[in-house]
Amino acid sequence: MGLGEASARGTSMEGDCLSCIKYLMFVFNFLIFLGGSFLLGVGVWVVVDPTGFREIVAANPLLFTGVYIILALGGMLFLLGFLGCCGAIRENKCLLLFFFMLILIIFLAELAAAILAFIFREHLTREYFTKELKRHYQGYNNTDVFTSTWNAIMNTFDCCGVNSPEDFGESTFRFINPSEVVPEACCHRNSHLGEAGFGNREECLLGSMLYRNNKGCYSAVVDYFEMYIYGAGALAIVVLTIELFAMVFAMCLFRGIQ
Repeated sequence: MGLGEASARGTSMEGDCLSCIKYLMFVFNFLIFLGGSFLLGVGVWVVVDPTGFREIVAANPLLFTGVYIILALGGMLFLLGFLGCCGAIRENKCLLLFFFMLILIIFLAELAAAILAFIFREHLTREYFTKELKRHYQGYNNTDVFTSTWNAIMNTFDCCGVNSPEDFGESTFRFINPSEVVPEACCHRNSHLGEAGFGNREECLLGSMLYRNNKGCYSAVVDYFEMYIYGAGALAIVVLTIELFAMVFAMCLFRGIQ
């Protein structure tokens, strides 16, 4: 009799634990679903917005790329949250297994990206960017992805070159534009006149330090993102931890379903 009661109590506790995991997983994935829906909504709104914001984004390669990253991330989170919610609430082993595999693939992709970033970290040096800028930057060719991206960086961060405007000396840009010392993207702009309002474009192109941005983009970008580095690192650890718990919850629920 005692053994039967102990067995029943154990079964009841196991059922309560399984139920707790089920609802925790549902709440967790519902939040992921809401986050993915929000990102998808923002991305779609920017792409189809009829008021002209789409043209602004399309003209800036950094913003253009960022919008599609947001769309891809939103779609991925939307799908993950949906699969997790349905798998948990319906106790569907196929959905839970698919959810687990998807999380595992994302986790391995992130791990591979971290390893590749470590292996190729030497390609993120000042010397590497300077060499590439001298070799490939053309100045005003907006059809060239490398050139348009550098124009966007210099316009966004009010900088010039990798280290300084002197980076354009003996470069492809100077070969194509022998009469110009720096490209137009390096020139000071009057904010009240809009993007086309230069302080003194002619003097800037001739190399006048008064009318050009003299700070290198490497330092400008590093300074800008320095405040986010620790936050990004902490967020990455949190995301990886959540993914590990999500896989554990999914497998526990998968194995607990009869």
